[in-house]
Amino acid sequence: MKQIRLLVVDDSSFIRRVLTRLLSEDPKLNVVATAANGQVALSKIEQIDPDVVLLDIEMPIMNGLETLRELRTNHARLPVIMFSTLTHPGVRETVDALLLGANDYATKPDGQNDVEHAIRRVLIPKIKMHAAKYLASTGRARSRPAVDSVAKIPTVAVQSPPVEARSARPETDRCPPATRPHHAAKAEIIVIASSTGGPNALARLFSQLPEDLPVPILIVQHMPALFIQPLAFRLSSQGNVIVRGAENNGAPKAGEGLIAPGGKHMTIDRVRGKVCVTLNDDPPVNSCKPAADVLFESVAEVYGAASLAVVLTGMGEDGRNGCRAIKGAGGQVLVQDEDSSVVWGMPGSVTKAALADAVYPLDKMGPEIVQRISGMSREAGFER
Repeated sequence: MKQIRLLVVDDSSFIRRVLTRLLSEDPKLNVVATAANGQVALSKIEQIDPDVVLLDIEMPIMNGLETLRELRTNHARLPVIMFSTLTHPGVRETVDALLLGANDYATKPDGQNDVEHAIRRVLIPKIKMHAAKYLASTGRARSRPAVDSVAKIPTVAVQSPPVEARSARPETDRCPPATRPHHAAKAEIIVIASSTGGPNALARLFSQLPEDLPVPILIVQHMPALFIQPLAFRLSSQGNVIVRGAENNGAPKAGEGLIAPGGKHMTIDRVRGKVCVTLNDDPPVNSCKPAADVLFESVAEVYGAASLAVVLTGMGEDGRNGCRAIKGAGGQVLVQDEDSSVVWGMPGSVTKAALADAVYPLDKMGPEIVQRISGMSREAGFER
């Protein structure tokens, strides 16, 4: 069986050597080329046709962001994993990379032992997971190594949910639209769950929403705490919705998005007729903190049938039980489809549990949200 072909792009000769050595120890991986900067990398992509690119950010001549921007013009689906040091500037640049379409990231820690641990326990499972979808989508999976047995990623931090193997599309996702109109209540709040691939999905979704959005948005994006403020800033500057990091006792406002901080659960309560945000340090749920299930369940209690949940690309099953609570309260659930998702774990789990009112590609999600806020939703079913 052929191996997963890798291109390693990093200006450090030490990192290139370590990555090549450790990745090559896995029989399913093959580092076919390395590059010391983005300019060299782009030329090699055309020559070697890699399955996954590992990309550093800080490089001479052509840095990681410049490389990624150029790469995406000709290779929209080629998996790119950012592998960089998370200094404060590095965090901002990693968020920018995710918004530009990088599929994932892994932290490059200090010290050889830490680097080896990060590569073996975090980076390699991510490589195999993203390669699986790419190879299947390009029709080359039949000649490539099976990845079902290696697609689980260990949880390395409470902000990162466990990864489940990518599963086949369930029968319910092939259902035609229902013939009966969907008489759901007008949505008064939007709650969004996302994980791997989420920053880019959020940016694309928010660009579809109007500036005068009449309801608040609450967001759980599985990321470390350092990423949240840079992500909120970028989403605000690139979209039509002001996005902020959530604060304890803050009030959700119409036309504004609040992102749960990394390492804290976010819930809402109604106190003396006013809705306020509460942050807490309760244990992780689904190995996640924040967890979408925690937020969704509290929203179901406060808003009931006026709740609208949106589950975007992400690993694991976080959000499924919360969607069950929202459905039980009479609310609505929309999920991103498999083709436009980087990972169909979270949205797929909701769909397989028959909790989704509709499944949409990302580019159709925004208009549908606006319709449901206005009380003019389409018929229930699975749209294509």
